[in-house]
Amino acid sequence: MAEQFVRAGVAAAAVYSGSALGRAQALEALQNGALQVVFSVDLFNEGVDLPSIDTVMMLRPTESKILFLQQLGRGLRRSEGKDHLVVLDFIGNHRGFLQKPQALFGVGSTYAALAGFARMARKNALTLPAGCYVNYELAIIDFLESLDSSGPQKDYEALRDALGRRPTLSEFYRSGSSITAMRQQVGQWFTLVDRMGDLTELEATAVREFEAMLREVEVTAMTKSFKMVLLEALLELGGLTQPVALDILAQRSRVVLERRPPLLVDLPDSIRTSGATDPAWVRYWRDNPVKAWIGGNRARDAKSFFKLEGTSFTLAQQVREQIVPTLTAMLQELVDYRLASYEQRLEPQDGTSNIVPFPGGPLAAVELPYFPNLRIACGHFRAGHTDAEEHRSLPASYGPLDPGRHFIARATGNSMDGGKNPVRDGDYLLLELISPTPAGSITGNVVAIERQDEAGDHQYLLRLVTETRDGRYILKANNPDYEDLPATDEMRTLACLRGVIDPLDLAVGSSFQREEIPALFGEAYNPGNWNVGHVTLNDKKAHVLLVTLNKQGKDPAHKYPDHWIDEHHFHWQSQNQTTPESKRGIEIIEHERRGIAIHLFVRDAKLAAGKAAPFVYYGRVTYESHRGRGPMSVVFRV
Repeated sequence: MAEQFVRAGVAAAAVYSGSALGRAQALEALQNGALQVVFSVDLFNEGVDLPSIDTVMMLRPTESKILFLQQLGRGLRRSEGKDHLVVLDFIGNHRGFLQKPQALFGVGSTYAALAGFARMARKNALTLPAGCYVNYELAIIDFLESLDSSGPQKDYEALRDALGRRPTLSEFYRSGSSITAMRQQVGQWFTLVDRMGDLTELEATAVREFEAMLREVEVTAMTKSFKMVLLEALLELGGLTQPVALDILAQRSRVVLERRPPLLVDLPDSIRTSGATDPAWVRYWRDNPVKAWIGGNRARDAKSFFKLEGTSFTLAQQVREQIVPTLTAMLQELVDYRLASYEQRLEPQDGTSNIVPFPGGPLAAVELPYFPNLRIACGHFRAGHTDAEEHRSLPASYGPLDPGRHFIARATGNSMDGGKNPVRDGDYLLLELISPTPAGSITGNVVAIERQDEAGDHQYLLRLVTETRDGRYILKANNPDYEDLPATDEMRTLACLRGVIDPLDLAVGSSFQREEIPALFGEAYNPGNWNVGHVTLNDKKAHVLLVTLNKQGKDPAHKYPDHWIDEHHFHWQSQNQTTPESKRGIEIIEHERRGIAIHLFVRDAKLAAGKAAPFVYYGRVTYESHRGRGPMSVVFRV
């Protein structure tokens, strides 16, 4: 490209690994006008970062929305005398092109959504910030409009193009595609996958041998979540290859339930408080989903796909060893969809809130993209996807955050588990997309590195970037058990690590039943300890305040001692025995100095719709002042 531009009389140069012109010289020449155009090939962001740049040409086909936005961001710096940015996108390959409306306008992944976008563009009715406009060639508008969905196969094709791979049933469901229409036309999910040519040989074998069971898992009636919870536990215990004892299955099922807190509402109160090893819990689990799966609720001639062997649960049909991993993955895919659609049914439809109607409110937080399928490897490069985007809110304590630059992903592995700021397996990571700054600016930072494997899949790795005296980049691990890695041309920087997120901070703004709250702190629910308003967790260095604003039945003079002063201050009254000199009183007043966290959960009233009302988690609060003694009246900053 540089040679072509030079032939046309434009002062241009290319910067890449091993180029004769260095990055610093190229940027200086561009800034002083000696060069009009610099063509950049990413290698640790060896590229263009001049705020005065007012034109960006997109010449690189990419299927990564993040990379596309990262490239676009090169021209978005403010500069004196610069009042606009021109972006010329020359990439028209099918898959990459379709992602541009999705990345820039939040358009859905279905062809119907893209066609609707095209109709809005034709009418000049796109919602854009003041001063911004987008021009699409009319042929492109015609093409997008022609994509209007005519059924599940079209939706599937569009989603596959957007993801760059075969979609899962959960992704198909979340894209807005009609599951009912899909079943009416093809019968079941894996039949559609087969028709689209995406079943592997082993998957096709699994469908032939277990088609009826796969369909049953996909469509079985569910008044509660228990059938799918049991199957997820069975798969985690390797239950396709050997029977699993009922008590072990019940214990693992309880683990599955507790890591999906919304599903705990399905349990009756008498069982919700029992432990995973409690005989009452094991009996309840046997009498409900176990009984349902073995046909206890069916007509006598109905086929059951599971059975009991003594006190163990197993498949009625034996699975050949070579297809066990494939069938396990297929069943898990169906379970993920069933639980995702079931949880959607549980969500309140009116969107109302009975807590603190302040503008902005104490729950004001920044909602960031969270990519559950993007695992940042702390070990060796690992494949991941940035497709199934969700959102999570973080409180203001994390500082200024920009959803366009910051996002959340999980760590996997332990290569960074060391030093002063360890990253452990499963940690939530706050990451910031790297702008095309000079490579030296990331030296000494922990960075997520991206590359493509031979199959074209994206892989990710978290490492500390260091630079040698001869200008080479070395990727170092915090864990000395892992060797250094030299940076290569195939790698590019994706994002800098800004910190590890406390999982509790992701729960701010969420609602929890009283018995669900202990699990947030790694504790078991015990009514004697948790049916109070002030819980101390000494080994966790935490106080948990469970506040009901409207205390029915109390004397009118003491009915509303707890209240919101304004959107950032909460008035809380302690128990009568708490004084400024008592252990609890001292720990509240001096909690910051003592390293004690105070967590605030608030609900409006004790009951909602005749049932126990949930508490909303407002996060950690900070002591500001108090007055009185036995009880103390405390003002917290939220």
